[in-house]
Amino acid sequence: ALALDAAAMAIAELANISERRVEQLVNPHLSSGLPPFLAPSSGLNSGFMIAQVSAAALVSENKVLCHPASVDSIPSSAGREDHVSMGTTAALKLETIHDHVRNVLAIELLCAAQGLDLRRPLTTTAPLEAQAPEASSAQGADHRAEASESPAAALVRIRAQLGRGERIAARRALEEWVKAHPQAELPDWARALLAEETRVLP
Repeated sequence: ALALDAAAMAIAELANISERRVEQLVNPHLSSGLPPFLAPSSGLNSGFMIAQVSAAALVSENKVLCHPASVDSIPSSAGREDHVSMGTTAALKLETIHDHVRNVLAIELLCAAQGLDLRRPLTTTAPLEAQAPEASSAQGADHRAEASESPAAALVRIRAQLGRGERIAARRALEEWVKAHPQAELPDWARALLAEETRVLP
């Protein structure tokens, strides 16, 4: 029971750290230019907000489950088993915590892949590039609405993104706009944004 309780606390800490990394990815004040909640366009699209909420809920449940079972004992068998280890309960709690930790780490992987996708054309290290799949952009209803907007309205939206400090997302959207309208003339701010040097992420 003591070993199982210690293992539960140890692996729960992995989820604690992972959830904080997820928060850094979805929080625009901490993510160094990524859009809020990793959504290319905010609005009806909440991006990965609920993913982070789910991770936080699992981490909070783990904290309750980490209460050690080994500190308790219920006498049984008419007092003959006057002290028991509660090892079975400790094992069941550890199994639940283990499942929660796996889910939290999976959420972090999804958020990290989305963050890499939103950083394009920037790249990370070669080993990570080889392993990280192209994340499906969480665009949903906003993306469908953007498909019907005029070219001028799209530029206004992209300029607003830039004004909010979402530089990487704005550049990505502008590159898509240029692909869709290759003959259109760009305003000065758009040409300057596209001319910025591409860097490799540390």
